[in-house]
Amino acid sequence: MKFIKYFFILALAALVVIQFIRPEKNSEGYETVALFEADANVSPAMTELFKANCYDCHSAQTQYPWYAEIQPVRFWLEDHVKDGKKHFNVSAWDSYSAKKKDHKLEELIEFVEEGEMPLDTYTWLHGDLSEEQTKQILDWAAISRLKYQKEMAGLLK
Repeated sequence: MKFIKYFFILALAALVVIQFIRPEKNSEGYETVALFEADANVSPAMTELFKANCYDCHSAQTQYPWYAEIQPVRFWLEDHVKDGKKHFNVSAWDSYSAKKKDHKLEELIEFVEEGEMPLDTYTWLHGDLSEEQTKQILDWAAISRLKYQKEMAGLLK
């Protein structure tokens, strides 16, 4: 019984101590997203959809919920954001070649169609995309890919 008591005291102390460890937040400003929106011809309606469902994990413009201030939740969220940006980062869009942009949009289509995006852990807290929202994203990505495919073919500069 003493062991359990000491274990809980130690666990509580560790929980208090990790509250003081603060990973850097991912919030560089909206300018990094604006370059993507201009280049990829993102409409105002799509901008709102992306802000509400995508930018938190796939850009340098993360809006943190209140529970992000609680450790170890913050570590978990930061891991999701880093992983999301590793796979698809609209804040780095201007550094991608036309071929890479096309490939990223191709992957976006694949992941959304297969229901892998948004992640289940995101939808548990924020809700899933509606069928109409999913269709809007897929239609936008398919149309946007055409621009980058033309660039790769040398038809656009």
